[in-house]
Amino acid sequence: MIKVLFVCMGNICRSPTAEGIFRHFLRQKGLDGRVEVDSAGTHGYHVGESPDPRTQRAAAARGYDLSNIRARKVAPEDLEYFDLVLAMDQNNLEVLQRMCPPELANRLRLFMTYAKNFDDDEVPDPFYGLGHGFDLVIDMVEDASTGLIQALCERLSAGDDKSVKISRSD
Repeated sequence: MIKVLFVCMGNICRSPTAEGIFRHFLRQKGLDGRVEVDSAGTHGYHVGESPDPRTQRAAAARGYDLSNIRARKVAPEDLEYFDLVLAMDQNNLEVLQRMCPPELANRLRLFMTYAKNFDDDEVPDPFYGLGHGFDLVIDMVEDASTGLIQALCERLSAGDDKSVKISRSD
């Protein structure tokens, strides 16, 4: 089993969106039993809370249910447990890098490295913006999730479930 963790700042907008959409894509591909998915925030502002209502509304409008997700703060043991830890932006990646033992640093990367249609390196935080930002986040997450699924399928078909060198170019 390959274990993937999505990380943003508060775990109520971007990373739960990624978790929910990616789970949906895994079910569609019949991979939900081979890939474990979770999300967390680098800060504990919203621990125990559901995703932002605007996030949930935007996701529900596209058929994604985020209602069972609860915010949590990323823990040091997550960096050992998860094979791939995907940050939504550079700031959160840097927080993860400071937490991470050097021997596990190859597990960390930006989620948008898997995108095929967006050139952006980061998923923008929609929390303080207008409502359309939540739709943009979903567009970006769908795109990067498609690329990540493709990378994981290549690894799984090669029988390499434990590989941590899962990249778009693999």
